[in-house]
Amino acid sequence: MKPLFVLFAAVLVLLSCSKEPEKTAEPVSTEKSLFEEVKEQTIKNPKDVEAWYHLADLYERSEMYREEVDALQKVIAIDTRKRTVYAKLGSAYNRLGRYQEAVENFKIAVKYFPKNALLFNNLAVSYGKIGKTREEIAALEKAISLRPRYSTARYNLGMVLLRQGKPELALKQYNELKKFDEGAAASLKKEIDAKRKQP
Repeated sequence: MKPLFVLFAAVLVLLSCSKEPEKTAEPVSTEKSLFEEVKEQTIKNPKDVEAWYHLADLYERSEMYREEVDALQKVIAIDTRKRTVYAKLGSAYNRLGRYQEAVENFKIAVKYFPKNALLFNNLAVSYGKIGKTREEIAALEKAISLRPRYSTARYNLGMVLLRQGKPELALKQYNELKKFDEGAAASLKKEIDAKRKQP
């Protein structure tokens, strides 16, 4: 009886001390990342506009705006007919805080796309960052004339007018916003009310 107990205890000890089976390492991926593939493509063919444009897009998604600008500059150097580049450059420069360069690129973009309300709104934002309020208002008014129900542009215009000390004009934007975007209207009204309460 005793030897059987000792044998049983020894088996338990051995089982508890045995190693877990080793986990096999994850297979190493031999696939290249999309970044690597596109970069390789630009090295193989430095005049491949689409590859540079794609690379710029990947940089934008990764919030690597300096690199995005460099890639977009390559696109322009290769083919000035790729007109969407200027809008993308404007956005990248805005994100980098290089607002004058953003303005310059958005101005080119709106020449190519004169009916694009979003571009006029973005141009206005850039103008605002460099203190050109008159140009900011003109760009926002153009955006609204192209797309009267453009909430962001109306809200932005209301905010500019409010900063200028013109709450009655900002209120007009609020009244327009109420017709189609209650959320934006409420946000603007809150700002107007706060401004009115200030001494």
